Parts: sequence; structure tokens; C-alpha cells
Amino acid sequence: MEYKDYYKILGVEKKATQEEIKKAFRKLAVKYHPDKNPGDKKSEEKFKEVSEANDVLSDPEKRKKYDELGENWQYQQQPGAGQGDFGGRGRRPQGGRQQGYEYSSGDESQFSDFFESLFGHGSSGFGNARHRGSAQMKGEDLQAEAEISLDEAFYGTERQLTLDTQKLNLKLKPGIADGQVLRMKGKGGAGINNGPNGDVFITIKVGRHPRFERKGDDLYFDAPLDVFTAMLGGKLPVITIDKTLNINIPPGTDSEKVFRLKDTGMPRYDNPGERGDSYVKVVITVPKNLTTEEKEILTKLAHSKNNRHA
Repeated sequence: MEYKDYYKILGVEKKATQEEIKKAFRKLAVKYHPDKNPGDKKSEEKFKEVSEANDVLSDPEKRKKYDELGENWQYQQQPGAGQGDFGGRGRRPQGGRQQGYEYSSGDESQFSDFFESLFGHGSSGFGNARHRGSAQMKGEDLQAEAEISLDEAFYGTERQLTLDTQKLNLKLKPGIADGQVLRMKGKGGAGINNGPNGDVFITIKVGRHPRFERKGDDLYFDAPLDVFTAMLGGKLPVITIDKTLNINIPPGTDSEKVFRLKDTGMPRYDNPGERGDSYVKVVITVPKNLTTEEKEILTKLAHSKNNRHA
């Protein structure tokens, strides 16, 4: 009979952890569960197959034997192995149902000949008898995205999403970050047999801003600085994300000098009463369309400076 690759059936690697196996099984079990696919024989067989794979890989003893024998299982069976012994060592694997996923069918055996030959008839509580009804199962988790602007991330906003015909009202707090994932409990796929609904996980996408670059809760932007204020010093009005401030420019300020404006950045998501900082890089601008008088003044200034350094 054909060897069954249980790892391939569940879509996991051979080094998969128990948590990865559990997660993979739950996803496939929800997809192929007979209550979700009534009358679909292919889904019914697929559900049996993934349940069988999970029954083995979720049980450490069964998984160990399965890994030891592998594709050479038929050459290593001891006499009587089909009667439920454990590789001829006189030891039965642990019984009991795995994960509580039961299935009701007219077939007495829910497992393949491969399983029965490898582990023996009646080695699992899942398929050795006809079960009444099916266990409760959590519904499928769903994924969604919500796009907002940086200004909306600063002030907080609301969105209404439509997912699988249901409308979800999403309230976003100030300071939410790009890539942040929010969970809406119980808004996912419907549970099976009165099981709990799945959840919706919403990834936030914050758009780029024409002036500000966000790094964590801090904001970075440029501000033009005229050459005269850069030379003589003075006040420079700058527009932050929510207000206008005057910053002191020391005489002789170089272009691309960065000034820190404390507590003028993004609100902190977990504590909106606090904020990050803003970092302003001044960029010196050269005046255009000078008058004749201005040109004469600048020429005299340049000559005076050159004479001092001669």
C-alpha cells in the first residue's frame, strides 16, 4: 500500500514544532470539516487524511515511530504489528483523541490501511468507533488592511471596512504605527458546532507624508533658512505637524544643522499624553533678484572679508 507523507499532508517541515503542527492542522480542519462542506466527498476524505496526519504527528510516541520507519515501514514491521503493537516492542502508543476533533460517518474506520498497518487497529480514539456529532471548532481567522495618512495617525481616526459582507467599524488611537496589527476578536469566520468565531487581524498602512519622515515616534523635516539669518542669527518660524514655532538661530549657523524640538513629534500609542520629538534640518537658501543697492552692500561685505584674511 502507498506510503503517506504526513508532513506533506499538513504542509509542514519535518522539524516542525508541535505548535506549528497544531496551527497547520487547525487551518486545514476548518477548511475541510464535513459540517462546512456538507455532501462533499472530496472534502470529507481530505478531512480524514489531515486528521490522520495530525493524530500521528501530534503524539510524540507515534511521531517518533513514524520518523524511524519512514518509507521503509513495510520492511520493518514485526509479526502482529497490525494488531496494535508498537514495532514489535510490546508497547502500545498512547490512546485518546487528538485535539478533540471528532467526525461522524457511517464508516467504522476513519484511518487508512497505512495507518492501521503501522499503528494497529484501535490505536486511536479518533477512528476506532463511530462518534456522535462533531466537536466545537473555532472559526477561521481573517486578514485585512486599512490605509491612513500620517495626519490621521497623529490625531487618530476611524475606518469602516467591509469583510465577507460584514461591516467592521475600526477606531484608531493617536500614534498608531505603520505595520501595526490590530485584532478584532470574534469578527472572523463563523465557528463550527457553536464554536467561537475566528478573529480579524487588521494591518495598518500609514502613507508617506510630503514633508515629514517618521522614525518611531519622532518626526524629521527640513526648513529653509535665509542666508542673512544664518550669518547674523535670529528667529526662524517652522511649521511642525500641528503648530508653528519660532526657533533660535545662532549667528554663523551652517546649512544642514539639525535642531531638536522636544515633545512635538507623534503621540505615543500606549500613552497619547506623551509625544516624540521633531528634528529640523535647516537648509540655507540664497536670495534671488537682488537690487542694485543690495548687490553693492554684499560686494563691499565680500571685499571687507577678503581684506581681513589677506
